[in-house]
Amino acid sequence: MSVTDVTARIQQIQSQLAMLAPAGTSSSSATDFAAALDGVTDSTGTTGTGTTGDILPSGKAVVTEARKYLGLPYVWGGTDPDKGLDCSGLVQLVYKNLGIDLPRLSADQAKAGTKVASMAEAQPGDLIAWDNSSRNNGADHIAIYIGDGKMIEAPRTGLNVRIVDVPSTPDYIRRIVPADGVGAVGAAGGARVSASTPYANLFTAASEKYGVPAALLSAVAKQESGYNPKAVSPAGAQGLMQLMPGTAKGLGVTDSFDPNQAVDGAARMLRDLTNRFGSTSLALAAYNAGPGAVIKYDGIPPYPETQRYVRNVLSMMKAAS
Repeated sequence: MSVTDVTARIQQIQSQLAMLAPAGTSSSSATDFAAALDGVTDSTGTTGTGTTGDILPSGKAVVTEARKYLGLPYVWGGTDPDKGLDCSGLVQLVYKNLGIDLPRLSADQAKAGTKVASMAEAQPGDLIAWDNSSRNNGADHIAIYIGDGKMIEAPRTGLNVRIVDVPSTPDYIRRIVPADGVGAVGAAGGARVSASTPYANLFTAASEKYGVPAALLSAVAKQESGYNPKAVSPAGAQGLMQLMPGTAKGLGVTDSFDPNQAVDGAARMLRDLTNRFGSTSLALAAYNAGPGAVIKYDGIPPYPETQRYVRNVLSMMKAAS
């Protein structure tokens, strides 16, 4: 590994540890540090993501949930629906109720998910935000787009949560969940792999079950372990799909060395990452470097290892198809 790779690895680990620690807390204790390391990518590239395997909600579900709070009073700093909410408190609560954790502040929420190029491409459930003040670094007002040029917001003191026209072009448009009918998984699973491919039956079965291309699963297995179900990386990643122990636990995989469990768990993780980030390339980057790194860099992180990983897997996937 070159000096550049080592430097990139250090920066990667530092950024992921910082994101794993809740705001205002420290992970300096041995226990916290060990727990955080369990979610950091290893030398073969698989991270602990805490993925549960649940399918992400739709944009329509986000809008439906947000409508429940119409008429609630605005309270600066408010996060309690029994008392009132501010703009980022509303956004955080709506997504939390749907099983998605977002940061507390609007400036951080406006960096979550993936970028949407323009309002012409915005979908219900997307976050739209504005940077209205030079006193703040980043967005200071955020709302949930509901379609047809309208949004739900917690506006300001003296007003209630309401539906209004989008007043101006947002400075930030972010997609947290897949657009309805776009990027969803579970229908066609993708190309089958050759019967001569190791574990072809497992990749095909997981593809049909979760909608993840069998060729993608095969390519990940080849890149991660060389199809070796007993592989263990120096960092502790295990099995055919090189799952870290924390990742495996979050996926309900009790034995990472069991190819059946490993492929099933990796397929669910790749399904969720694809739904979350909207593309196979970003899903692979998150599988390798962690979702936090993809969010931080708003794309494939500038880590040489991760960039090679994505290129290699996509190339093998194309060849297998």
